[in-house]
Amino acid sequence: MEPPNGTVSPAEPAADSDPVAPIRTAPEPDGRAERWVTLNVGGEIFTTTRLTLTNREPNSMIARMFAQDQLKPAEQDAQGAYLIDRNGHYFRPILDYLRHGRVIYDQHVSLQGILEEARYYGLDGLARLIQEIERADVSLTRLDFIRTLVTSSHTTELRFQGVHLSGINLSKLDLRNINFKYACLSHCNLSYANLSWCCLERAELRCANLEGAKLHSVMAACADLQGAKLKCCDLTRCSLENANMKGATLEGSVMEGVSLRVANLKSANMRNCTLNDADMAGANLESCDLTGCNLKGANLRGANLKGAQLEKLVTPVHMSQIDI
Repeated sequence: MEPPNGTVSPAEPAADSDPVAPIRTAPEPDGRAERWVTLNVGGEIFTTTRLTLTNREPNSMIARMFAQDQLKPAEQDAQGAYLIDRNGHYFRPILDYLRHGRVIYDQHVSLQGILEEARYYGLDGLARLIQEIERADVSLTRLDFIRTLVTSSHTTELRFQGVHLSGINLSKLDLRNINFKYACLSHCNLSYANLSWCCLERAELRCANLEGAKLHSVMAACADLQGAKLKCCDLTRCSLENANMKGATLEGSVMEGVSLRVANLKSANMRNCTLNDADMAGANLESCDLTGCNLKGANLRGANLKGAQLEKLVTPVHMSQIDI
C-alpha cells in the first residue's frame, strides 16, 4: 500500500531500485599518488618518498628537484622511474642520510666518493659530517709507524704530509727526517722521540707532549704548538718562525740559535732555557716567564716584553739586543 505522501516505504523498496546499494570509496587526497617516487640512479632502482628527499635539507639541489611545485624533476624510463645520471653505488648512503641524518657506509664504499656525491646534490650538512669523520679517522697506529721505520733508513725522508695522527703514541721513536708538513699531531705523545731534521711546517701540535724530545734543526715555521709540552727539549737551531706557542711549556730546553721571529709565546713557560744567539725579533713575549734564562747574544729587537719575567738571567740583557 502506498503511503499517503507518495514516498516509498523503507520496508518496501521501489520496484526499479537496486536492492543492494554499491559501496563507494572516498577519493584519494590530492597528491597521494605522488607521495612515493622511484629513482633510477645509474641503473640502480630506489623507491622513497618526496618527503624523504625534501625534508632534511630543503635548500639542496635534490630537494628542489622533487619539491611539490616541481612538475617534472627529470626524464623517466619506461617504468616511470626518474633518471639520474650518477653512480648508484654511492646513492644508497645519500638516501640513508636523508632518511635518518646519519652517515652509514660499508667498507667497499669510499668516503671520498660519498663526499663528492653530497656536493653534487647540494647536501652541505652531509658534506660537513663526512669531513668530520675524515678528521677523526686515525688510520695509522704506532705499530704501522714501527713497521714503516724498520724498513727504511734514518736518512730517508718519509712522507706523512697532511696525515691525521691526532692522539697517536710515537714516544721514544727515531723519527728523523720525516715530512710532517700540514700533519695533525695534536694531543700526540712524542716524548723523548728524535724528530731532528723533520719538517713540521704548519703542522698542528696543540697540546702535544714533546717532553725530552730532540728537535735539532727542525723546520716548524707557522706550526701550531699552543699548550704543547716541550720541557727539557733539544731545540738547537730549530726554525719556529711565526709559530703559535701560546701557553707552551719550554722549561729547561736547549734553544741555542733557535729562530722564534714573530712567534707567539704569550704566557709561555721558558724558565731556565738556554737561548744563546736565539733570534726572537718581533716575537710576542707578553707575560712570558724567562726567569733564569741565558739570553747571551739573543736578538730581542721589536719583541713584546710587556709583563715578561726576566729575573735571575744568566747574563744581563744589553740594550742593543732590544733596540727597535
